[in-house]
Amino acid sequence: MTVQTPSPIVQVLPETAPFSEEQRSWLNGFFAGLLSLDNAGVTALSPAENAAVMGAADDGAPWHDPAMEMAERMKLAEGKPLPRKLFAAMAQQDCGQCGYVCETYSAAIASGQEPRLNLCAPGGKDTLRMLKTLVEEGGAAPAAPMAEAAAAAPAGPLGRSRENPAMATFLSRRKLNGEGSEKETWHVEFDLSECGLDYIVGDAFGIVARNDPRLADAVIALLGARPDAPVNGKTLREALISDCALGPAPDALFQLISYVTGGETRAKAKRLAAGEDPDGDLDRLDVLGTLHKFGQAKLSAEAFVEALDPLQPRLYSISSSHRATPGRITLTVDTVRYKIGTRPRWGVASTYLAERVQPGDKVPVYVQRAHGFGLPENPATPVIMCGPGTGIAPFRAFLHDRRATKAPGRNWLFFGHQRRASDFFYEDELNAMKQEGVLTGLTLAWSRDGKEKIYVQDRMRERGAELFAWLEQGAHFYVCGDAKRMAKDVERAMVDVVAEHGGRSADEAVAYVAALKKAGRYQADVY
Repeated sequence: MTVQTPSPIVQVLPETAPFSEEQRSWLNGFFAGLLSLDNAGVTALSPAENAAVMGAADDGAPWHDPAMEMAERMKLAEGKPLPRKLFAAMAQQDCGQCGYVCETYSAAIASGQEPRLNLCAPGGKDTLRMLKTLVEEGGAAPAAPMAEAAAAAPAGPLGRSRENPAMATFLSRRKLNGEGSEKETWHVEFDLSECGLDYIVGDAFGIVARNDPRLADAVIALLGARPDAPVNGKTLREALISDCALGPAPDALFQLISYVTGGETRAKAKRLAAGEDPDGDLDRLDVLGTLHKFGQAKLSAEAFVEALDPLQPRLYSISSSHRATPGRITLTVDTVRYKIGTRPRWGVASTYLAERVQPGDKVPVYVQRAHGFGLPENPATPVIMCGPGTGIAPFRAFLHDRRATKAPGRNWLFFGHQRRASDFFYEDELNAMKQEGVLTGLTLAWSRDGKEKIYVQDRMRERGAELFAWLEQGAHFYVCGDAKRMAKDVERAMVDVVAEHGGRSADEAVAYVAALKKAGRYQADVY
């Protein structure tokens, strides 16, 4: 891909950098392009625009499967037009994190309306590299100059897109785990009354989080720069906290390092930029780890920041109902903490919500409308919900909504986690709903309470006859959780249930579940 740069070219590299005038001009243009790329806006295509771009092609998108590996998806897309190949390269979750669904994001890239190739958060580097390859090989329509795209992209209504967040007030957090849990999960609440946002159940809530200042300070120390060094109108420290992704090092950082080093160091940096892992330590190379590995590289603060990816908003399933509690919104958030080697790592938004943001703080937020995930139009339609762990979030919202509207339809929840004593989220609420008759069925699975690990898909098979009867009576089925493992296991269990209790062959059972999906009666909210 040829990076288009704005004019005049941003001066990034210092005059003393060891490059010829031609090299310096090229590098300055390269990093100016990255800067514009990071700041460009995003506009999702309308269905009509998408149809125009995609043409009449209707191949069923067989690669649209979150559990499918990249190589397999790309093989299925061989011989397809460029938009379909780009579609196959996406992470296939339709999570909305990029501001599109996968199909419209690929169409926007192919048409030249979207110059940014790095928006697919679940796909990460693998998707970015494949998109670059496809665009270079496939002759995508020339994108508008990135500075122009940024200026022309409408932000949309306040609080309705990642480009134009509203300010909500953080109210509180309450830990949901009991003593002895291996998890750290929080019930988080925001006040929307001042910004006036509303939502419907099934929607997601975007949080524009900030990096931990301790991590930013560690990066600055290894960079050998001043915290108050000016970068894009901010200090370096503020830019690293609020604007820059400090997770896995982007290819552009390895490329920058290859430009300012030599010999074996330069060769390793070039191989890392190409997606290789010469020293077998790629899993440790976040931004901080990369600076430690290449400590001999002398990087200017401006060039370093422009080589980083932008800090992306994080989306969370909403666990409340606007009808039940207008002006307030809640999330159910697992705090991400782990170690690679001896170094602790932590999730950006999850630890921001768990410890750094304080009651009364204003947080930039937005509502991401759901794409094909929500309650049935007919309130009498029965619903079956399968949400282990934090996957319970949208189904808590469903239940509160159905109770607030006095919907007559039956509700059945499958919930599971590790231990009943410490990981039964919203236990009192759910039991109260069961006593009220709002919750018709509550089926539980605990994977660490006995010798055998019991999961929600095991309970589905145990209750297969009843589950199939609900489906035959028109029930809608929902699953929320991990795309690659849990959601796939639940789908396999559903196929088994249909085969056994519906008297169908394996192929017929697969077709039955596929028909449920096509009719909007099998919906997934996966991540």
